[in-house]
Amino acid sequence: MSKEVLLVAGTRPEAVKIAPVAIALRGHPGLRPTIVHSGQHSGMVEQALAAFDLEPDLRLDVPRDTGTQAELVSRLLPEFDAVLTERAPAVTLVQGDTTTTLAAALASFWRGIPVAHLEAGLRTGDLHGPFPEEGNRQMISRITALHLAPTDDAANALTGERLPDSHIVVTGNTVVDAVQRVASVSQPPANADLVALERTLDDSGDRLMLVTVHRRESWERPLMRVLNAVRAIADRHPDLHVLVPAHPNPGVRDQVVSMLGGHERIVITEPLGYPDLVRVLRRAALVLTDSGGIQEEAPTFGVPVLVLRETTERMLAVDAGCAWLVGTDTTRILAEAGWVLGSRLRLPLGRNPFGDGRAAVRVCAALERLAGLPTALPRREPFATLVGAR
Repeated sequence: MSKEVLLVAGTRPEAVKIAPVAIALRGHPGLRPTIVHSGQHSGMVEQALAAFDLEPDLRLDVPRDTGTQAELVSRLLPEFDAVLTERAPAVTLVQGDTTTTLAAALASFWRGIPVAHLEAGLRTGDLHGPFPEEGNRQMISRITALHLAPTDDAANALTGERLPDSHIVVTGNTVVDAVQRVASVSQPPANADLVALERTLDDSGDRLMLVTVHRRESWERPLMRVLNAVRAIADRHPDLHVLVPAHPNPGVRDQVVSMLGGHERIVITEPLGYPDLVRVLRRAALVLTDSGGIQEEAPTFGVPVLVLRETTERMLAVDAGCAWLVGTDTTRILAEAGWVLGSRLRLPLGRNPFGDGRAAVRVCAALERLAGLPTALPRREPFATLVGAR
C-alpha cells in the first residue's frame, strides 16, 4: 500500500516549486502525492498549478479579516492539524519560507509527522531582511527531518548551523525543472495586455524590461525609490517598454499605479500566469525584481537581473554573474540598468547555477528514504557532482 506525501502550497512560488515533485510522484509504486492548498493566496495557487495540469486535492478554509501574520497562523494551525489527524501522512513536504510553510511544518512536528523542507538552507543572516522569511526558514530548519537543499551553498549553511549532515540532500532547485517544462510547451499569451505588448514589440523591434516588486521591506519609501528609477529608465531608453505585473496587495498596487500609470511605454498588468511569466522572461532584455524565484528562473534564458534588495539568499546567481545586488537606491538602479541596456548584455544560455532540470527526481529519491522505502541516492553528494562540472 502506498504512503501519502502531503505537498503544501499557499503562494504561487510554492505551487510552482512543488509541481515538479507532484508530477514526479505520479504513478510512484510506494508514494502517493496529495496537494494541499492552504488558502494563503487564493486563486494564485490554482493558476500556477494549472500550468502543469495540476490542481489542489485539498483546500483549507482560512478567512482573513486583518491580514496579519498572527491571524493567518492562528487560522492555519488548526486547519492543518485537522488534515494531519484525518490523513496521517507519511511525510509533509513544505517549500520555502512563507507563513504557510511555517504553520504546516509546526503542525506536522507536533503530530510527529516527518517534515521535508524543499529549498532548505537559504540564508541572508539578517532576521530583518527579508522579513519575515529569514526568521521563518531558520525556525523551520530546527524541526525538519529532511533538508532538501537546492545548492551546495545552502547545504553548507545548514551544516554550519550544526544540523545533521545525514539529514541533508542536495537536489538542485525544482524551479529549474518547472521553468524548463513550461518553456518547452508553446502556448500563446493568455493576458490581454501581454498580447498587445508583444504585438507592439514585434512591430517596432523595441526591447522589454520586466519589473516585479512586492516584498514587505520594499513597501512605501523603498518602493517609491524603485518606481522613480523605473520611470527614469523608461524615459532614458526610448526603445524600451516596461511590463509591471502589480502585486495584488492594494497598497503596493496603488503606489505602482500612481507613480507609473499613464506612461506610454509602461504597462501595468494583473499578476501574470506562470506560462506568461516564463514567456516574458524569455523575451526580456533586463529584469528588475525583489523576487527570489525570478533570480532562479532568469538564468535559464540568459537575461540579466538587478536584485532590488540589500541582501539575497541566492548569492549563487550574483557569484555566477547572472544577477547584481542594487538595493532600492534610485541612482544605483539607474546606473546599473543603464550599463546593462547600453551594452546590450546577454548571458550564456543553458548555464543556470541553480539546477539541471532533474531536481524533482532527486527529491523523490530522498522522500523514498524518509518514508522507509529503498533508494540508491547518496545522502550528501555534492551538487556539482550530481549535475556535472559547470
